Amino acid sequence: MKDKYDVIIIGAGSVGVPLALALAERKLKTLVLEAEASPGQGQNKCAIGGLRATHSDGSKIKACLRSLSIFSGWKKKHGDDIGWIKGGYLFPVYTENDELVLKELLKVQRGFGLNIDWIDAARVRALVPGIAATDLRGGTWSPDDGSASPLLAINAFYRRAVKLGAEFRFKEPVTEILSRNGAVTGLRTARGSYGAKWVVNAAGAQAAAVSELAGIKVPVRPDCHEAGITEPAERFFEPMVVDLRPGDKSKNYYFYQNFEGQLVFCLTPQPQLWGADRRSTSEFLPEISKRMIALLPNVANLKVRRTWRGLYPMTPDGFPVADLPAALKGYVLAVGMCGQGFMLGPGLGQALAAHIAGKPSAEDTEILAGFKLNRSFSGQEKLK
Repeated sequence: MKDKYDVIIIGAGSVGVPLALALAERKLKTLVLEAEASPGQGQNKCAIGGLRATHSDGSKIKACLRSLSIFSGWKKKHGDDIGWIKGGYLFPVYTENDELVLKELLKVQRGFGLNIDWIDAARVRALVPGIAATDLRGGTWSPDDGSASPLLAINAFYRRAVKLGAEFRFKEPVTEILSRNGAVTGLRTARGSYGAKWVVNAAGAQAAAVSELAGIKVPVRPDCHEAGITEPAERFFEPMVVDLRPGDKSKNYYFYQNFEGQLVFCLTPQPQLWGADRRSTSEFLPEISKRMIALLPNVANLKVRRTWRGLYPMTPDGFPVADLPAALKGYVLAVGMCGQGFMLGPGLGQALAAHIAGKPSAEDTEILAGFKLNRSFSGQEKLK
């Protein structure tokens, strides 16, 4: 057996890298094994960069509030520009039902410390000049949310983790999770075996297959989402705009202007497109262009530079699985982020690292309480 570690993480993506950083900060000897050639080469590089604590669930809100604190303070604390913009999230509302749903959610969101409010139509129009005014009822506005570059951020986290002692081995997929007497002892790759007290599954879209190596089934399977980016333009609005209304082939869609002035956009397909097909389609751009131009005619003349397709590792209820299952001591699940790994990763990494180190705070415990593997999966995240 090769070197012995306190913790081995499978996956150097949106969750695995910030978790490695959090563990290294606690001086735990940490190894990250990744099948790709460098960090963030799975679904992280497909993320569009949105960062919000505006969720419908306390565990998600608390985890993402921590993440926002890390993203927003990173440049001042560590010197790296990760493209952070405090642009906020805006959910404009055009139907009575959406207004009722979002106003009801405000009670939950404020109860967990989220800075969010209902704003009137005039304020929505001021935040997004040129937005369609017909039937606009107002919307919810969370000014502390924002965006950052997934590429710049994950590499900044990676460099910091390495500086603090975490080790990364690339092009080394895991072939076996080793255990004895109901407890993890390490894992094996084509290059040899590594010993560890803890093994973390942070394998993203491959999470279910990896967990089978531990003999534990997780209800995670990927569906496909497409995104795109335009040429740069002079900045003309700040928020991430989320339109919850369904379209012909989409459940909702969202877009924002990034730190370089480009519009980045994505939609939620309806029906869901299950599988791991990463090829772009001919249907995405006509669907989202039609919807965006109807909402914000100002974008009609912007040229689209490229589109791409990524995978959302989905669970049946739209909530992650972040747990230390009793069935195998030392095995940790950090999977099923449902397309929100970039925003959940740093905050969730802190909570998991605290549990692994044996020193969780009350809030660390509260965060993981909502993400147990042993749950009914019958509920539904209201703001997927």
